[in-house]
Amino acid sequence: MKRLIVATKNTGKIVEIKDILKEFPVEVISMVDAGYDLEIDENGTSFSENAFLKANALYKISGEMVLADDSGLEVDFLNDAPGVFTSRFAGFNASQKEKNSKIINLLKGVDEQFRTARFVCSISFISKEANFITEGFVEGMIAEKPMGSTGFGYDPIFYLPQYKKTFAQLPENIKNKVSHRASAINKFKEKFATIQGS
Repeated sequence: MKRLIVATKNTGKIVEIKDILKEFPVEVISMVDAGYDLEIDENGTSFSENAFLKANALYKISGEMVLADDSGLEVDFLNDAPGVFTSRFAGFNASQKEKNSKIINLLKGVDEQFRTARFVCSISFISKEANFITEGFVEGMIAEKPMGSTGFGYDPIFYLPQYKKTFAQLPENIKNKVSHRASAINKFKEKFATIQGS
């Protein structure tokens, strides 16, 4: 079975990707588990640029199939911030709790209709046979306070009106069907199947 190396050290992300790809004939492993511990400078101006930078850096040293994603939160009231700065929006050493608090504080007193936001995910795939990028989105709102204990990142403050729950309150099997990453990976799977001729 071929390996698909994911360019991340985020264990939550690996668990999510493994679950979404569980019926696919590849062994999904993190770059750390594959023996690569590189720091990649994410200096792109878009999620797709950053995803490609990560995938390309890992492919150059591994020569194997690689997948990298760059994802983040865009809040309409904040002119699509934090965007590509999602992971360092509250400072490089900020905890996720501090990051969530910063977004909530910036929207304090803002009416519900103006709290719209989206999660965006760009996935870059590179192998000897092909390279391509897919993107996925999920629309939601910023909650007035963190809710839920599952998931990771900004999940506790990202509220989906259709479920009346945040991402962190949703069961994993539902989140992994509706998330931005699931959308991008499902598009990836369609392209990957075509490349493999299956």
